[in-house]
Amino acid sequence: MSLTLEHVTRIVDHQLYIDDACLSFEPGSFNVLLGRTLSGKTSLMRLMAGLDKPSSGRILMNGADMTQVPVRQRNVSMVYQQFINYPTLTVFENIASPLRQAKMSQADILEKVYATAKMLRIDGLLKRYPLELSGGQQQRTAMARALVKDASLILFDEPLVNLDYKLREELRQEMRELFQARHTIAIYATTEPNEALALGGTTTVLHEGRVIQSGKTADVYHRPQQVLAAELFSEPAINLMPGRVSGTEVSFADTVHFPLNPDLQDIAEGEYRFGVRPSHIGLVPSNDDDLELAVTVELAEISGSETFLHVSNEQFVLVLHLPGVHEYAVDSSILIYIPTHKLFVFSADGQLIQAPSRRLGRVA
Repeated sequence: MSLTLEHVTRIVDHQLYIDDACLSFEPGSFNVLLGRTLSGKTSLMRLMAGLDKPSSGRILMNGADMTQVPVRQRNVSMVYQQFINYPTLTVFENIASPLRQAKMSQADILEKVYATAKMLRIDGLLKRYPLELSGGQQQRTAMARALVKDASLILFDEPLVNLDYKLREELRQEMRELFQARHTIAIYATTEPNEALALGGTTTVLHEGRVIQSGKTADVYHRPQQVLAAELFSEPAINLMPGRVSGTEVSFADTVHFPLNPDLQDIAEGEYRFGVRPSHIGLVPSNDDDLELAVTVELAEISGSETFLHVSNEQFVLVLHLPGVHEYAVDSSILIYIPTHKLFVFSADGQLIQAPSRRLGRVA
């Protein structure tokens, strides 16, 4: 089953929730909706599910107009971030509930429930009740109930956000494997760029109800078509520096100068916004084209096995994403290194002019 949104808009009480969304999803695809809180991810999925109706536009499934078709007449499942299970039913009955509503035979119910539970590794928990389960087991149960009826469209509204890091990593891997052999359209909402990268497939970047960019996840990450897409698809957000190309050099704030490297030589003279991902800035030089900057430490934010280092000087305020634990005193002076071949170049109005050559840099 294919799913197509044609110029879908939703307005509630004069407030714009979704603005002229045009999207297409193919059978067997895994698709990510990426955006900050209130960007429109849940609103878009509710429209896809038939829980809400668009103010204008059409929603097509296999070419048939489903815009006004209620959710009960659509073959759709949805998994929410909260563990929505029936507390008075066993795990078996929770998973079986949509099959019983469809009046499936008992033999078929047994076969499908056991197969789905085994796939999600909860087949040994079928006699338990939800309150006897861990958070991860409860979410697996909710996912099993969504998967068991072989829905044509399965919507995941930040389903792993309430789980600990280890469980999230485990379930992400399982989800990728689950949908490789299915013809279902899977759509997964998240606020986290790293989760979108981990899940792969396609990614649609949303902001304030608008589709900013949509395509293969790696392509959207490596070639954000505008500054906003680059900011949203980077954690921490991409560093941006105003600069000028003139003659054979680039200058920042008329004080920092470096020669045009081969990747930048074709850019016309003028004013631009240069972007560099926090993970690409280092504490030691690694390339001949590295730009050395003297900066002052504002904050060393240690998170597990990585450090977010906030620094500044008279020209810039920058963030570095460093592997490992790095302890720096506030107000200490350090040198940082920006590989100029990894710079994104955007026009003054924020449109992508040039992205870094992928052969020169790691995905980060």
